[in-house]
Amino acid sequence: MEITASMVKELRERTGCGMMDCKKALQDANGDMEKAIELLRERGLAAAAKKAGRIAAEGLVDAYIHFGGRIGVLVEVNCETDFVAKTDEFRVFVRDIAMHIAASNPQYLSREEVPQEVIDKEKEILRAQALNEGKPEKVVEKIIEGRISKFYKEVCLLEQPFVKDPDKTIQDLVMEMISKLGENIRIRRFVRFELGEGLQKREDNFAQEVAKQMKGN
Repeated sequence: MEITASMVKELRERTGCGMMDCKKALQDANGDMEKAIELLRERGLAAAAKKAGRIAAEGLVDAYIHFGGRIGVLVEVNCETDFVAKTDEFRVFVRDIAMHIAASNPQYLSREEVPQEVIDKEKEILRAQALNEGKPEKVVEKIIEGRISKFYKEVCLLEQPFVKDPDKTIQDLVMEMISKLGENIRIRRFVRFELGEGLQKREDNFAQEVAKQMKGN
């Protein structure tokens, strides 16, 4: 049975689980929504979604500096207890998030943080692109909707494919950690600096360097 985007969206809304986890559960359940929910519960992911609403005020602020000091990242990741914050698994997770930010250069944490004026401008550009491609006016809005979703995946940290495992989004990774550690885990904020950013300089793709290094780890 074909698994549609609307089916994945419905399952995600009902369970709070990650998009890739929902899609796999639906595939394994042959499109049966209730069976997919059961599978997510069996895998501990639905339980993780419930934990995601709990207060998380402990955690770590970590820094990652790319070799040569060309890219630097500070990220704050929260959990519920100091005990979990001190575990090696949590520290490695936070470090991976910092390195991912260095490699993928997200502009926002989630789509809710993208300013409306940025969305409006992007839609304006996408509309012009679609019309210039000769797309019929009646399908332009649907095209814009699809392309704006791609835009979110490019600029929002939680929706980006994890550089070490592109089959998972960062949100999927967070939900996995909640399931493993038994506490709510939340990426709260981050900042990324790139040497000479905003200044005229030769074009070096430092992000690609970082991504290549991460895949080799």
